[in-house]
Amino acid sequence: MIRGLILVCLATSATADPIFRDLSANLPQHEYTGGWEHFVGGGVAVMDCNGDQLPDMFAAGGSNPPSLFINRGDFKFEAAPLPEGLTETSGAYPIDIDGDGWMDLFILRVGPNRVLRGGPDCQFDDATEAWGMPSADQWSNAFSAWWEDDGRPVMAVGNYVDRTNPEGPFFACDSNSILMPEGDAYQATPLTPGFCPLSMLASNDARGRPTLRISNDRQYYVRGGYEQMWDIQERRFLTEADGWSPISIWGMGIASRDLNGDGRDEVMLTSMGDQLMQIAQENGGYVAAPFDIGTYAHIPFDGSDGRPSTGWHAQFGDVDNDGLADLFIAKGNVDQMPSNAIHDPNNLLMQQPDGHFVEFAGVAGIATAERSRGAALVDLDNDGRLDLVVVNRRAPMELYRNETTETGNWLAVALTQPGGNRNAVGAVVTVTTNNQSQVQQVTIGGGHAGGQAGPLHFGLGAATEVQISVRWPGQSQEPTSSSVAANQSVIISRD
Repeated sequence: MIRGLILVCLATSATADPIFRDLSANLPQHEYTGGWEHFVGGGVAVMDCNGDQLPDMFAAGGSNPPSLFINRGDFKFEAAPLPEGLTETSGAYPIDIDGDGWMDLFILRVGPNRVLRGGPDCQFDDATEAWGMPSADQWSNAFSAWWEDDGRPVMAVGNYVDRTNPEGPFFACDSNSILMPEGDAYQATPLTPGFCPLSMLASNDARGRPTLRISNDRQYYVRGGYEQMWDIQERRFLTEADGWSPISIWGMGIASRDLNGDGRDEVMLTSMGDQLMQIAQENGGYVAAPFDIGTYAHIPFDGSDGRPSTGWHAQFGDVDNDGLADLFIAKGNVDQMPSNAIHDPNNLLMQQPDGHFVEFAGVAGIATAERSRGAALVDLDNDGRLDLVVVNRRAPMELYRNETTETGNWLAVALTQPGGNRNAVGAVVTVTTNNQSQVQQVTIGGGHAGGQAGPLHFGLGAATEVQISVRWPGQSQEPTSSSVAANQSVIISRD
């Protein structure tokens, strides 16, 4: 039986149309630039790197230097120094590798990747050699990570075109890598076949098992490639015998969110042309969402350019706090690809009570038509509303404050636990009100070349009190449960 999307939802309050104010002038100048090796990438990593409870940002620069922006409050950002020689960056993901409570950064590059160790006051130093990280002249655009014990994380790196193949770039995809902790260092194990990935996400799949989903760029794997699912516990790719039906798209980014409260995440895959949402099924498989759901966003929603859109970063987030997850998609032509739309505004798809999504980017004031790449929906000022950051190729970075009026209530949930996996990556958080539930996983990865480390944001609609349940990583017993009031940030610690 095919399970549909939301038909019965959390109690909602009347909300106004989303409104964002452009505060891009508050950011120091930053652009993602470069030649064909930077047609892809351009991610932004968001994390609190100094412990002041305000999200800071690292933005990849391509042929330009990357930028570290410290959040000083009231939407004021200050550029901060980074280690010298950090060039040709395509993206970054925040992760506490050494478990010291300070966010580190795994930097994706055209060339050997770098790892920056975080410290107080957003001080980063290059720990690539000190931590024994394998380093090779590859072209990396995708990353994800998970913990298998109480030590250091396992990390997956997605490598794009093999730069050493003289017959490339077409039909010349590189192998991917699994970085396993071994003693005081890491050992790289090839993950093959590789089909030129642009996004990876380790999370519990529709079966409830930890799985690494890999989204691949069809431009380069024309012969025999497809989207991949790698079972983390069994160390093997899923096949049709497992109920996994391979699909081939121009894969750019991944977003996941449980949209109907059944504990199984739906998955959004960006592409050139159709943006594919897959609905998780009770049997552990996925089916494509019906076209009329409103998420395919296959052509620009305004203007006269009817050529296919090009989607990059995608992220679910409840923009108006009505209890329904909305969807942002960064759009932009690869460069000047004549087969695809040049005027290609970003999407803000607002979920309606019947489970359909309606375009509001124009109304919200964020429908710019630059060549967008990475992005983040994140509460930058702790007012309970998700703001927006967008990295553009060959155009300035954008910053928008969410000033939507008459929003619903909200809750931000952060987790902490002893040991190496301090931020409880792999945990599942359930927030319940009026017998309806929202479920989110704590993950590292997905998006396009960048991600976030911070509290999970829940819109609550009219609810003023909620029940929180946490299934901690590796936990087989009953989950931790507590009742809290709405409109606050809470930290839940594991005993």
